Amino acid sequence: MLVQVALVFAAAMQAQTPAPAATPNLSDPEVAHVAVTANAVDVDLAKFAQSRSRTPAVRQFAQTMITDHSAVNGQAAALAKKLGVTPADNAVSQSLQTGAADARKNLEPLQGAAFDRAYMDREVGYHQAVLDAIDKLLVPTTENAELKKLLVDVRPAIAAHLEHAKHVRSELTSGGTGK
Repeated sequence: MLVQVALVFAAAMQAQTPAPAATPNLSDPEVAHVAVTANAVDVDLAKFAQSRSRTPAVRQFAQTMITDHSAVNGQAAALAKKLGVTPADNAVSQSLQTGAADARKNLEPLQGAAFDRAYMDREVGYHQAVLDAIDKLLVPTTENAELKKLLVDVRPAIAAHLEHAKHVRSELTSGGTGK
């Protein structure tokens, strides 16, 4: 089952529509690691997008990802310290890292509008997969009330990121530049 969830994340990293997956039983330290990894992955790719894109809307979106996901990781680190929890690596976290490396490899040869479209497609798929993971994996398997609250509290921001990514992608598709 854990492999199915890992494949869902990997598919989303490549902007494919993920298939439904069964919910594995993750420990709270594993849930914390998945959350931290998911945020770090998006920060890293957003930094790459900022260095590559010349489209204002894409650059602004990437900056939002850097700011927001870095803040969530700061909250998660503070909570883990407070609770005395050390995030534990697991197959889902590893799939996120592998998917991020694959996404970057796919984006690296692209330039201009092709890069922007591919990056935004990836962000739409990734944020949808993160929402699905929050709803179907992370919240249901989290036992600690404070960790669960953090996940529930960040969900609206992830949903807003998804809508923002869809909007920017739509602008790119319709020929708008986001200026």
